[in-house]
Amino acid sequence: MSAPKFLFLPVSSAEGCGEYMRSLIIADAIMDKWPDAVIHFAISQHASYSKDCPYYTHVLEDTPTKLVDVVNELISNFKPSVVIFDASGRKVQMQHAKSVGAKVIFISQHRRKRARGMKIGRAKVTDSHWVAQPEFVIGPISWLDRKKLQWIRSAEPIVIGSVFSAPDPIRKNTLLEKYGLLDQSYILFNAGSGGHQTVKGFTADTFWSEAERVASKTGLKCVMVFGPNYPSPIPTSDSVISIKSLENKDFICLLEGAKGSVLGGGDTLLQAISLRKPVVAIAVSKDQPKRIKACQKLDFVFSCSIDDEISTTTIKMLESVENSDSTSFCESDGLSLVIKDLSRLLA
Repeated sequence: MSAPKFLFLPVSSAEGCGEYMRSLIIADAIMDKWPDAVIHFAISQHASYSKDCPYYTHVLEDTPTKLVDVVNELISNFKPSVVIFDASGRKVQMQHAKSVGAKVIFISQHRRKRARGMKIGRAKVTDSHWVAQPEFVIGPISWLDRKKLQWIRSAEPIVIGSVFSAPDPIRKNTLLEKYGLLDQSYILFNAGSGGHQTVKGFTADTFWSEAERVASKTGLKCVMVFGPNYPSPIPTSDSVISIKSLENKDFICLLEGAKGSVLGGGDTLLQAISLRKPVVAIAVSKDQPKRIKACQKLDFVFSCSIDDEISTTTIKMLESVENSDSTSFCESDGLSLVIKDLSRLLA
């Protein structure tokens, strides 16, 4: 078989980066599986990470979904083996990818996106639909959707859950030494991409202030990862270690090594759950409250709003899990499911 060619089309903007990070994790796993693979990304110029993507990047004027003709021309010229629409894409773009012989994959991360992916027109041109949420969060598809997919001879969505690489002990120890941290003796803060805002300003700034309070009240070192879309200079202090951004493998290692975490309600929350890591979850975008509510049934997930005193909830979380064994590693198989399905499609 000739070298497979992959085109990633994640939703991209100045605000969020979850879809891009997930696509990047999958792209890295593809290179491990198929070292000769050719990988391209198409990313909006408004996303700061468009300048830092380690793969060949087509920088677009907007997110791929809004640029039908541009994306279709890109597909025609590149002729990919697989096109991965991560929460993005229009039916006509998927149809065009099929017309050039590509396998079409759609990734959804909540019920509305999943329902869109199961519409007849889209489902008929989708080779595989991955759902990047645990089933206890998103719930099963309806009986009617199942019958509809059977009628048009399309496969049901595959629940892949959280997607990340398992923490590497050597990599983790290197990071702990780099930042002067002790295993299970610090709190990790991250408000997502760093681009989310409220009327008070960037949510990352609120997380930073609360990290300083937690450090002052507990004596624990805190680590704040601001995210690639955070536009301001990174603040510094003696009690909080500031990091602009991390690739996911490093973030997962620091998350696994933390005593607890304070996170937005996006993919990092699901990664913390997969690691059985105590977490305070705070909604930083409109699609996150329902996900957080579903996760709260787990005894190591706590929640508060961005307007609450986050440090108070964080201290309660630390006290509640002090004698708990819930921090044992529970590996997610999302990435292995992805590679298994890609192997099937490329066979």
